[in-house]
Amino acid sequence: MKIIFMGIPDFAKESLQAIHKENHQILSVVTNLDKPQGRGMKLTASPVKQYAEENEIPVIQPKTIKGNSEFIEKIKELNPDVICVVAYGKILPKEILDIPKYGCINVHGSLLPKYRGAAPIQWAVLNGDKVTGVTTMYMNEGMDTGDIILKEEVEIGEDETTGELWERLSKLGGNLLVETLKQIENGTAPREKQGNDFTTAPMLTKSMAKINWEEQTANEIKNLVRGLNPIMGAYTFLNGKKVKFWKVEVEKNELDKNAKNGTIVKVDSKEGIFIKTKQEIIKVIEIQGENAKKMPIQDYLRGNHINVGEKFE
Repeated sequence: MKIIFMGIPDFAKESLQAIHKENHQILSVVTNLDKPQGRGMKLTASPVKQYAEENEIPVIQPKTIKGNSEFIEKIKELNPDVICVVAYGKILPKEILDIPKYGCINVHGSLLPKYRGAAPIQWAVLNGDKVTGVTTMYMNEGMDTGDIILKEEVEIGEDETTGELWERLSKLGGNLLVETLKQIENGTAPREKQGNDFTTAPMLTKSMAKINWEEQTANEIKNLVRGLNPIMGAYTFLNGKKVKFWKVEVEKNELDKNAKNGTIVKVDSKEGIFIKTKQEIIKVIEIQGENAKKMPIQDYLRGNHINVGEKFE
């Protein structure tokens, strides 16, 4: 089929690569403008653009889509059979949705209608879900509200981070998009309307990354740490200095039940730092001190003197 592909991050690149290898005719890739990154603030192309350029696929980078008549006319001229949209971050106007013969198809990182919105993978981990998956759907003018085509479910590992799940689902999404396009072309693709029983997955905010020792249980803190790894990291303060946790475990042993939440109840140079929470104990395995790199807790303890009785805030 003749395809226009819209996407930005590595999650989208996996889908682009998958359909490209199936010898579909990729008319063009649509992605965002190059952005300054790193210490040198060098202009850097999105992963989708990088793949397109490596494979000599034309690239379009509109500053905006809504009301952009020049861009819309360009899409009409290309006359795609289908537009594939993966992690593009924009709601397409009806003028674009109506262009392709087979419509616009989206790959979404959840089992819709659960987790409509910008951060479905992150929220599945943050909420401690046991299963998630990928959905392909026909796009409409709403936010992830279109008719469902195919779904594939996977289990979420007990210690799996957002980054690890993101990588798995990106590959799964590419495979599911390939199968979806086959069924659309053959006229066998199902079409299921979404119900009204949905949940949302809004953008993550920096404020949610701070650990609340008074309110959060050990499991909730673990899910926060997993869910924000590698995006921003969950953080707290010790002796006035900011500390990020990148990997923790839940300990069933209560140790010092009388300690206040956030208090260090055990320090072991091999096992880690044990902290009292509202419910059960958190053991810190990977940590990042203020103005330092992330490291195993054993390395951190060699360079930092931590005492039982000290309290994280």
